[in-house]
Amino acid sequence: MRTGLVLGSVLLALATATGAAAPVPVSPEAPLPERMADTGGGSQLITAQAPDTGSTTGKLSWWDLRDGRWVEAGSADARFGSGGLVDGERRTQGTSTTPTGLYDLPYAFGIAPAPAGTRFGYRPVGDDSWWCEDNGSTAYNRWTEGLPADCRAAEAEHLSDYTEQYARALVIGYNYDAPVHGRGAGIFLHVNGKGATAGCVSVPADAMSAILAWADPRRSPHIAMGTASGATALTRY
Repeated sequence: MRTGLVLGSVLLALATATGAAAPVPVSPEAPLPERMADTGGGSQLITAQAPDTGSTTGKLSWWDLRDGRWVEAGSADARFGSGGLVDGERRTQGTSTTPTGLYDLPYAFGIAPAPAGTRFGYRPVGDDSWWCEDNGSTAYNRWTEGLPADCRAAEAEHLSDYTEQYARALVIGYNYDAPVHGRGAGIFLHVNGKGATAGCVSVPADAMSAILAWADPRRSPHIAMGTASGATALTRY
């Protein structure tokens, strides 16, 4: 008898002796959130899945947890970084890669008004609105009104310049709570521009508006970004 079979028999015997139930395998046909290791603990979830780490396009879906089951509330074609996707803990700034992982959604913002029904805190973009990405700045990976003295304009995004992309957006909590300088800043879910992003996830304008009208911060929505399989598979997060 092979070692694996012996080990399996021992584990089964232990489970029987202790009264522990054997884990129930999740069907590969189950909704994507039910196959994930973690969904953030809330009852809403956004998934952004690319075929592989070299992809710049994929699918974004938003989900509701209803009576213990995840139900897809909507979906749209998605775009990712021009450099593909990489594990968020190994990402390096300036690589135009989308960081994979599970993240919270701190707040929304936009040049256009918030869509009707928006419940997220929605910050309007003005002429003095910047996102600092300067590794030498104390404002690294933060919105600022006016450019801080230690944040160079060449290392920051003047948000109002991105009239299409930042018409409406959600901040993705990648490297946000305790920013690690050099890992990357300014990762958002926003409206499509002309092509692949610089590391964000983007969707058509109507989908972005629908997501903002759907998302409810009281239900603790998160976003999971990853691939269909491999080390950065969505199901690992």
